Amino acid sequence: MIGDRVRDAALGLPEVPAYLYDLPALDEHAASVRRALGDVELYYAVKANPDAELLRVLAEHVDGFEVSSAGEHAHVTALFPSKRLALGGPGKTDAELRLPHHRIHVESPNELRRLLATGLEADVLLRLNPDLPVEGAALTMSGPFGMDEEGVAECLPLFTERVRLRGLHAHLASGLAAPQLLALAGALLDVGHEEVNLGGGMAVSYASPGERFDWAAYGAGLAGLRGGRRLRIEPGRALTAYCGHYVTRVVDVKRVRGEAYAILLGGTHHLRTPVTKGHDQPFTILPTGGGPGVTDEPITFVGQLCTPKDVFARNIVTSARVGDTVVFEMAGAYAWNISHHDFLMHPKPAFHHLRA
Repeated sequence: MIGDRVRDAALGLPEVPAYLYDLPALDEHAASVRRALGDVELYYAVKANPDAELLRVLAEHVDGFEVSSAGEHAHVTALFPSKRLALGGPGKTDAELRLPHHRIHVESPNELRRLLATGLEADVLLRLNPDLPVEGAALTMSGPFGMDEEGVAECLPLFTERVRLRGLHAHLASGLAAPQLLALAGALLDVGHEEVNLGGGMAVSYASPGERFDWAAYGAGLAGLRGGRRLRIEPGRALTAYCGHYVTRVVDVKRVRGEAYAILLGGTHHLRTPVTKGHDQPFTILPTGGGPGVTDEPITFVGQLCTPKDVFARNIVTSARVGDTVVFEMAGAYAWNISHHDFLMHPKPAFHHLRA
């Protein structure tokens, strides 16, 4: 359920659809994560949500930002010229290999050779794609990401005084609980490198919005595994998902072959998360409508797009009327920034940032 601050703001919006970002909630959450991690370095994966106001809040709590393109690099550098950046991502261009950074995550022997050819200095983490079991993950980062042990071995003799090996990077999966991530960390920290970036992947439950990743247990577990190493993590979704809300309105309610549908302004071209993840996006209905509707029965919430895939949530038992306001929760990560904005050329949503 949404809090009073978000509820009041949603009811006062001049137009919808709109995004609401709760900055005090983000600040509180990021501070609690920072406290739980102790000496473990915290970087934010900008790909999750590059909104400038969110980044300004996070900058007070993170040691740096992980960027995966020249565009993200330019965006973050313009906001925080002195903040540490880790440059990641497969398929880096020659221009991207020349970008200034604190660490660069090298994905292949060929990429390392191209980096060497620039003649620039660089501090490298080799991205490892180890053969480790990852059970219960929402997404596994296998296939073309990183290198197997043979690729790493090919890289090792290539390093020079200018291009230095600092350690390993490994982002293995998304959607894992603290015990699973700690088990993977234990296996990765067996390799002997003095610096290891364990990536992100902390579980975020859209089915149970009140559940949170156990940062305290994860921080305590990493403290026990650290052994003097320099450890770093780079979460994205688990930091910003909870502060974002997508607010829209019911424009029609109808039945088709006995099934009830609420048609909403906007759609998954604004909030692609439920389609991408294959889940029902959690929501709260504010009863602002007086038109026709349904009461306490299954109803599917869809957008305005000309595709049957434009679905927010299916067969949810609730009440909805034309004119009601719908506030979709957990829309602060991989939402607007990964959506197909120009499909059908509907208006783009407004953006509002709630402050203390």
